[in-house]
Amino acid sequence: MHGDAPGPGVGTPRHPAPPTPVPATAPAPVPVPAPRTRAPLPPLGYLPLRLAPRRRLPQLLVGLALYGFGLSAMVRASLGVNPWSVLYEGVQRHTSLSFGTVNGLVGAFVLLLWIPLRQRPTFGTVANIVVLSFSSDLGLALLPPHPGLPARVGLLLGGVLLNGLSVAIYVGARLGPGPRDGLMTGTSAATSRSIRFVRTLMEVTVLAVGVLLGGSVGPGTVLYAVAIGPTAQSLLPRFAYRTAADRRRDEEEDARAAPVSSGWRLRTRRRR
Repeated sequence: MHGDAPGPGVGTPRHPAPPTPVPATAPAPVPVPAPRTRAPLPPLGYLPLRLAPRRRLPQLLVGLALYGFGLSAMVRASLGVNPWSVLYEGVQRHTSLSFGTVNGLVGAFVLLLWIPLRQRPTFGTVANIVVLSFSSDLGLALLPPHPGLPARVGLLLGGVLLNGLSVAIYVGARLGPGPRDGLMTGTSAATSRSIRFVRTLMEVTVLAVGVLLGGSVGPGTVLYAVAIGPTAQSLLPRFAYRTAADRRRDEEEDARAAPVSSGWRLRTRRRR
């Protein structure tokens, strides 16, 4: 029977059924390491003296005494004084004022710069003036004048390092900074720039003005200008006083950062 159509499956090629697509498995998320950022600056705002006075008051006085002694070491080294002293000498050349009077007038002018930064003189500000005057005179009385060159180099390096350490100590006590340090911390807080950047910029600017006015400069002056900021910046976290609230805030920040960093470490170990 010619007219009959072929039955199903007769005379038609058989093709295999297409495979069932398997849904792709999404790759496991890879923890991203937390970006390496600069260590956060410890809190440096003023705290009343009634908070931990047995720790903070001696810290303030020791820091100021060390700073004054560091200044006297640089004077005895005779290889260049700090930039602020260069400025005092430059102003003194153009006036009949004494070195101490210029020091006081410049300090008063710096205090005026605190106003837009909302800084206020405190106990630490007054102690800065009194203790520095006494300790620097005591250091000059104890250190012999005109030492040999190796001793002068040692006094210079020791004075610069001692000044950086002492800034971290007495500013970290949070009893109020001196005129120049208040300008430093206030500017750092207002601009969100590091202590290292602000302090170095201050010292270099003061140095430039002092040189233009005729102040004396030496290698110790340049060393101080570029080293005091980084030294104080690196040591401040070790000496800054933290309240209970500050410590809780630090613990919360560490806890938030812990899952990210631990996940990255786990992924790294698996790859190894």
